[in-house]
Amino acid sequence: MSVKITQFEAENVKRIKALTLTPAPAGLTVIGGRNNQGKTSGLDAIVWALGGDRYRPTQAQREGSVLPPRLRLELSNGIIVERSGKNSDLKVTDASGRKAGQQLLNSFVEQLALDMPRFMQSTSKEKATTLLRIIGLEEQVEKLERQEKELYNQRHAIGQIADQKAKYAKELPSYPEAPAEPISAYDLIQRQQDILARNGENQRKRERAAQLEQEKQSLYRQLEELSARYTTVCADCETAQKSALDLVDESTEELEASIRDTEAINAKVRTNQDKARAEAEAKECSDQYAGLTAQLEAVRQQKSDLLQGAKLPLPGLSVEDGELTYQGKPWDCMSGSDQLKVSTAIVRALKPDCGFVLLDKLEQMDMETLREFSAWMEAEGLQGIATRVSTGGECSIIIEDGYAKDPAAPTPAPAAAPAPTSWKAGEF
Repeated sequence: MSVKITQFEAENVKRIKALTLTPAPAGLTVIGGRNNQGKTSGLDAIVWALGGDRYRPTQAQREGSVLPPRLRLELSNGIIVERSGKNSDLKVTDASGRKAGQQLLNSFVEQLALDMPRFMQSTSKEKATTLLRIIGLEEQVEKLERQEKELYNQRHAIGQIADQKAKYAKELPSYPEAPAEPISAYDLIQRQQDILARNGENQRKRERAAQLEQEKQSLYRQLEELSARYTTVCADCETAQKSALDLVDESTEELEASIRDTEAINAKVRTNQDKARAEAEAKECSDQYAGLTAQLEAVRQQKSDLLQGAKLPLPGLSVEDGELTYQGKPWDCMSGSDQLKVSTAIVRALKPDCGFVLLDKLEQMDMETLREFSAWMEAEGLQGIATRVSTGGECSIIIEDGYAKDPAAPTPAPAAAPAPTSWKAGEF
């Protein structure tokens, strides 16, 4: 059973002259009043009573009072807390009448319930850490977030490299007519030399045929003397002529052009190869990026599943990118009432035995939001004691010049001035 404040009394604390407060066990108890009447002084007195000397106001004694501050606070677990005397000494009495001290109060009073602004003014990351500590997932989520950050950075670097390589590949020219591999000038020259050698052999054959023709003519003139020789030479000549007639010389023009264009062709080949290589590397980086994206999404989903499966102090709370969120909104995008609701739920969860929170300056809420917030606290069984610059019906008690005033009590009408009497001579 969580501990609530059942009654509170204060005298001569800051602006408070005398205050008795019996807060509702659940929902909001609003201390109202105009500015500088003692509303926050009443809240500070409760904080001092329960939180100890670390929360003692700098000028605790009311200005103009000859009597020291006096505080008395009763809790639902039977503990009575008192501060009185010149030094405002603390006296804590438990339900059995035994004396105790600040250590007993600290065992069930959550410090942030006394000092809500300290939680609300912390960074979003600190709030997220507090929430994760409450639900017991701080180490697991931190590990997943480190993994997520490493994957994100790795993916980001790969993505930049992929973009650079794709851009470089796109800027390189392309030569579809160039061969797939560089050509060799040496091979072309060798082929040229082979053709020249064959052509030289053909030339020698032609020259031999011409020589035989000349010899035939010479032998013909000597036909009578050399008839036998002539017949043989004629046969050889006929054979040689037929052989020479079928010979066709090969052209070296194409090879010569290729030799001349070797460097230009090879430059195109190298460019095509560079382009293909750059495109392949860009695709490889793109594939790595896609793989890292899948890993990153898996880690994020794992973290989301972890948080969804946790028992959160308030539905809609979560931690995204190391920051606290509510209904998908980060802290600085929440309304003031949502910030109060989130803070109250988290502070309550830090120490469930502490069934109350203190809230200052609720004038930021309109009446509808105030009623919704009070109904939520009542449904949660949580007691809230709050201040609000107002004298309306939403106030449980109104502080006026340091005194508590029943908001339902009618304000007395100012006394009418006595009617002037007529003067008569000789009468006084």
